[in-house]
Amino acid sequence: MNVASEKTKAPKVSAKFTGPNHVQLVRGGKPYFDLLLKLINNAREIIHLQTYIFDDDETGGEVAEALMAAARRNVAVFVLVDGYASRGLGKEFIRRIRESGVCFRFFEPLFKSTNFYFGRRMHHKILVTDAQHSLIGGINISNRYNDVGGQPAWLDFGLYSYGKVAREFCLLCAKMWRGFKTSIRVPSCPPFRAAEGMSVHEESLVRIRLNDWVRGKHQIAATYLRMLRTASSQLIIMSSYFLPGERFKRSLRRAVKRGVKIKVVVAGYSDVLIAKNAEKYMYDWLLRHNIEIYEVKDRVLHAKIATCDGKWMTVGSFNVNDISAHASIEANVDVSDPEFVRSTEQVLLDIIKNECQLITVNRHTRTKNILRQFYRWLSYQTVRLILFLFTFYFKPKMKG
Repeated sequence: MNVASEKTKAPKVSAKFTGPNHVQLVRGGKPYFDLLLKLINNAREIIHLQTYIFDDDETGGEVAEALMAAARRNVAVFVLVDGYASRGLGKEFIRRIRESGVCFRFFEPLFKSTNFYFGRRMHHKILVTDAQHSLIGGINISNRYNDVGGQPAWLDFGLYSYGKVAREFCLLCAKMWRGFKTSIRVPSCPPFRAAEGMSVHEESLVRIRLNDWVRGKHQIAATYLRMLRTASSQLIIMSSYFLPGERFKRSLRRAVKRGVKIKVVVAGYSDVLIAKNAEKYMYDWLLRHNIEIYEVKDRVLHAKIATCDGKWMTVGSFNVNDISAHASIEANVDVSDPEFVRSTEQVLLDIIKNECQLITVNRHTRTKNILRQFYRWLSYQTVRLILFLFTFYFKPKMKG
């Protein structure tokens, strides 16, 4: 693999909207993984893949084969996975992928020992190819996020971008790699080369937003608070594990008082039962403040996306809770393009209409009794304690 050394200091990732960009909202499942594999298979110079979960299952195997094939055709391939969430990857899987020429490593926390982790998690889900194409969202590399074995994928979204923001993501991923003590050199990110005839309609303005408490970055949280502060008509927030902190709740309350209609879409079924019960404990507060609650009915919700007034939106890995706000390394994209945002808003409204149930005061009251409410309160307090101790994780043995 031809990996050129980086001789000059890379420019900083911009916090401003950049263009031109062609953007496309991609729903999780087969459409997402078909696109991801197509981008990997078409790459010619460099690939960065950074993900929280990379499982050794059918989906993970298919993605791994595509990455190894890219490395064998002399593409520089860099794969970074979280050392806690992807700890199930076996030594044989890692050996094969490295021997093919893929540069593979785990993102490790600030401090660790044999038995525990103490530090942040890398929660990114980013693919960048040739610094021209990027795919970012909340979708991990695992069967749960794909349409495999007759089981529908978890509800999630990614945003595909062809344009200048892809080079920004390439710079971000390269910077993550340079943060390690390694002899592996990262190639320069080539400049964006706009396709001939790229139309004005494709010139969406996009910006990267990051949260990383160690580096003092709180851009995604700031995006959500700005939406709540400036919205004039409607906010749609679709968020798995929706447990906003006090500042976020104050902003929700103020937005409603200004006359903003707020729709919050949450999981009906969750892979984390205690989080779902803690979330249900919050329903009373949300309903009391006239915030509409919709539960996704027939599948697990994992999406993290919000639209504001049909004018701008955000999507990525950031959950509306204190783990994303204060513990994990998160990446989102904001899009400023009224036509595109209105189409995204309509996608969310269609999901609300066809795949959700409205949680009214009466419906919620029917699910409550003293024992259930106590259990929900206990779940809420327990989750708050977990959030307080968010950087500590026991470390199971790595599978062989």
